[in-house]
Amino acid sequence: MALLPVEGKVSQLVGMIIEASLPGSTLGDLCEIMTPSGYLIQSEVVGFRGDKVLLMPLSELTGISPGSRIRRSAMPLSIPAGPELLGRVLDGMGNPIDGKGPIHTEHKQPVYNTPPHALERERIDKALSTGIRSIDGLITLGRGQRVGIFAGSGVGKSVLLGMMARYTDAQVNVIGLIGERGREVREFIERDLGSEGLKRSVVVVATSDQAAMVRIKGALITTAIAEYFRDTGKDVLLMMDSLTRVAMAQREIGLATGEPPTTKGYTPSVFALLPRMLERAGKNNKGSITGLYTVLVEGGDMDEPVADSARSILDGHIVLSRRIATRGHYPAIDVLESVSRLRSEVAKKQQLKDSASILEMMAFYRENEDLINIGAYAKGSNPKVDKAIAMQDQINQFLRQSVEEKSTIDMTGKKLADLAKLAG
Repeated sequence: MALLPVEGKVSQLVGMIIEASLPGSTLGDLCEIMTPSGYLIQSEVVGFRGDKVLLMPLSELTGISPGSRIRRSAMPLSIPAGPELLGRVLDGMGNPIDGKGPIHTEHKQPVYNTPPHALERERIDKALSTGIRSIDGLITLGRGQRVGIFAGSGVGKSVLLGMMARYTDAQVNVIGLIGERGREVREFIERDLGSEGLKRSVVVVATSDQAAMVRIKGALITTAIAEYFRDTGKDVLLMMDSLTRVAMAQREIGLATGEPPTTKGYTPSVFALLPRMLERAGKNNKGSITGLYTVLVEGGDMDEPVADSARSILDGHIVLSRRIATRGHYPAIDVLESVSRLRSEVAKKQQLKDSASILEMMAFYRENEDLINIGAYAKGSNPKVDKAIAMQDQINQFLRQSVEEKSTIDMTGKKLADLAKLAG
């Protein structure tokens, strides 16, 4: 990495913030701090206090002392991008960590990109097959749509993402595992994604023990790689697990730099980052990025600040329910609470009609479920409820899907039509 001759010195270190004198530095500059032992610590300029520069580290702070020298990098952060990335696992700074050697590509992709202009976006008019019956049949997604997967812990979120990565008809998967436990990363890659899914995927990993700046960079690098493949004419499925932990990392940075905390401690920069990052997905005249972002909603609190903000930005949401998961029903998708804002644009007319009749049956059953369970509902009181009760097993059979089972969008459409005929 080329370095400018501009140098400075560390003057203070409080918490995770390094204060230094570094003339001529600008926001976002990458710097190297040299410890007395000669070890280099990468950091980034995140703010200013008077004539002092505030930096946050991209690794451990051990070894920094007052007066440690700082050098400013001459190059903005960019990553190698090309078909050579497929099948590879990268860290939060874009370096390979899978033991398969360095990645040599002809192209460099900037990490910080602006979202496409509103009028440069193409209309979304084609459905994306995820291979999941309940999604393709009842919550149909479009190529270039951005959707949130709202779920608590332990309801099958990672398994669902792995199934979609294996069975989707998108040409490339770009997967960002941001803020995850280290143990879960290998499990996801080997068990949920598998060799079949990894062949056409790029995985970016920034675990929860890494610096907040690395977690943010991991999310931005994931998005930048997806942008590269989209701009080469590919249909890309971008999956980020999880958006909540990206927001938590930005909150950590914001609080450290002195931003005022707002709801639940989240700082204003969190709510500025989310739309800036999410709007980078979408469809242009070359290709598309369909974005799937998981959002943690412990206790089903859909009005939690990050969930509320994400829901307002995204083009739909898929809700995973603990109540459904505890019945051994997987994927544990609550289709009545889930919404795809583009379903009517991308699904066929007959499929819309068929799905409406199934959703109506499910809604009738749910409204009367308590009465049915305690035996207070009298058969014959309402013909529609009677039909919903009679069809409950067939509907659940349609919605359930094993991990090894793939269902193309045509297979799903046929099964949905057969089910709708029974519903009358």
